Amino acid sequence: MSRRAFLFATVLFLVMPAAALAQPAGVTRTRLPNGMTVVVRENPVAPVVAYSVLVKMGTRTETPDNAGISNMLQIMLVRGTEKMSGEEIAAAADRMGGSIDAYGDADYSEITATALSRNWQSMLDLVADVALHPSVPAGTVGPVRDFLGRQIRNRGEKPFDVAADRMRAALFGSHPYSWDPIGRRESVERLTRDALVAYYRRHYVPGQMVLAISGDVQSGAMLAQVERIFGALPPGAGDTPTLPAPPPTSVGREVFTVPGAQAQIFMGALAPAFTHPDYAALKVMTALLGGGMASRFFSDLRDKQALAYTTGAQYPSRVDTSAFMSILGTAPENVPKAEAALKEQLQRIQSEPASDEEVAVARSYVVGSQAMDRRTNARQAWYLAAAELAGVGHQFFDIYVANVKKVTPADVQRVAQRYLGALRTVIVQPP
Repeated sequence: MSRRAFLFATVLFLVMPAAALAQPAGVTRTRLPNGMTVVVRENPVAPVVAYSVLVKMGTRTETPDNAGISNMLQIMLVRGTEKMSGEEIAAAADRMGGSIDAYGDADYSEITATALSRNWQSMLDLVADVALHPSVPAGTVGPVRDFLGRQIRNRGEKPFDVAADRMRAALFGSHPYSWDPIGRRESVERLTRDALVAYYRRHYVPGQMVLAISGDVQSGAMLAQVERIFGALPPGAGDTPTLPAPPPTSVGREVFTVPGAQAQIFMGALAPAFTHPDYAALKVMTALLGGGMASRFFSDLRDKQALAYTTGAQYPSRVDTSAFMSILGTAPENVPKAEAALKEQLQRIQSEPASDEEVAVARSYVVGSQAMDRRTNARQAWYLAAAELAGVGHQFFDIYVANVKKVTPADVQRVAQRYLGALRTVIVQPP
């Protein structure tokens, strides 16, 4: 048995229990009169329940002047409501056998919570209080802003983060995907309580919100309580921003200096949104190149040629144009050889069809990774909400898995030729 075939069998073995958990029955979708969508998945496997309030708000709805406001607002939501302080919110969730948190991301922002299923009503009330009645306490705005400023400064001292940020900026130009959800230092430093409250009122409207619940609950009882609490919100659809298109990918190379033990080499190109027909084939290509120990980058660049400490490839799921990025961490003295070897790998995937075995392993990796990600109720709730906000329906990710299983070597070569013809290169190395 070859190494890749062995890893293929191992992935299947590891994935089987997770896949069983990823397919609970009983999904109910309801749209409230005010326009808010509610999705409930009954999953009695364990006595827990998870909530995901997903809002169509993220870096995609930001501008250079307020970059990072979505994530900062989410952090502020769990710092206090009209009835409770941040400490009281955390303590209440802990008494229910769970937790509650909030964060901003590229396309959406989430309030996520879990609890023992016997406390489903109390946790629903807490989630609603955080989502509908935040106080955005003035005394906390400054410390949170300072905390985020330190995180942004720390990113600027880490070679990997600098390479990722520089690649993102090179690929997306003036499109808001060009910055990390944490934001930019100069914009975060200007954020005020008034700006956060105005941004909240603009985006936390029923037409831009989905509440998804997954766990050991009864749909009828849950929906009745959700409508009682969230149905009181006045209707609102929000506004959809008109975004500048990313510039066409052109060949380019940039080198930056950041102190560190390793050099980082990123090569990337624009790639389609997750609703595009090429999405599944590109995910398989990404896994074949940089997905784990069976990938080409790991086996060829790291194991055989000893040109890398770390390897990887990313193709994030985005509502708008996304990006494919190949990643290699290497010794500074190896940068010229490693850069040439990485480029050769990206040319090879275009010029030579991958073997049936390689593609089978990559397909298994993609399917298995998603099954592992969907094994908890919290992640199941997120998947349900994200599919609804994107307008593709909660069955989308199951259909996606079926499409991944159909990907052939010819499909992989086709998308490689279509999207990897012009590559941007970003290198971050020590002085």
